[in-house]
Amino acid sequence: MNQIVQSKTLAARAYQDIRRDIVDGVLPAGSKLRMEALSKRYDVGLTPLREALARLVGDSMVVTEGQRGFWVAPLSIEELEDISNVRSLIETEALTRSIERGDDEWEQQLTAAFEDLTRIETGLGGNPSDEQMHDWEAVNRRFHEILVSACGSPWLIKLRDTMYRQAERYRHISLMTSHEDRCLHDEHEGIYHAAVNRQTLKAARLTELHLNRTAEAVAAALRENRELLKSG
Repeated sequence: MNQIVQSKTLAARAYQDIRRDIVDGVLPAGSKLRMEALSKRYDVGLTPLREALARLVGDSMVVTEGQRGFWVAPLSIEELEDISNVRSLIETEALTRSIERGDDEWEQQLTAAFEDLTRIETGLGGNPSDEQMHDWEAVNRRFHEILVSACGSPWLIKLRDTMYRQAERYRHISLMTSHEDRCLHDEHEGIYHAAVNRQTLKAARLTELHLNRTAEAVAAALRENRELLKSG
């Protein structure tokens, strides 16, 4: 039993490490994932490594073709647009229900998350480090999770979380690309104030614009750097 638990722990660690390197672009889109190299890189055996890769296939972060092996899933502008459109539909519906149902505790949690996000975003600058990016991603995820947390639908939450994870690789590209005309904090601040003031339609519209601007920024970055779109 201890060996099974240890294998599951190693698989979970490998999953997190590989996923992070895919999101960060350390393992580029379309690149072949060679088992022996991965085993050495992440200091993990082949059995938990295969389990980790299977989870990443389920997340659409990795693709496989029969017995030919594993590759990092490619990026595409078409997929970006599809993810953005579906996420916008789910996110705004969940947000609308959450604002209507949210109580004082929800509002307090949202305020605390926004304050944490403010501290991070005011220190990002134009060229954030990987460490700053990871810190930002954590607090940004928390802020958006709390926004929809009172929607009252476990399935909406699950679908919303799935789309959030699918967008993560693309969102990283957006944040690592300088766009002087965009202030993420202003966008988050607008959504926050609309939510706590129970301005449901405004909050949903600002969220839709927020997601669309991110998708547009990523699409522009992908067009400028076609290397990111390599599929193998």
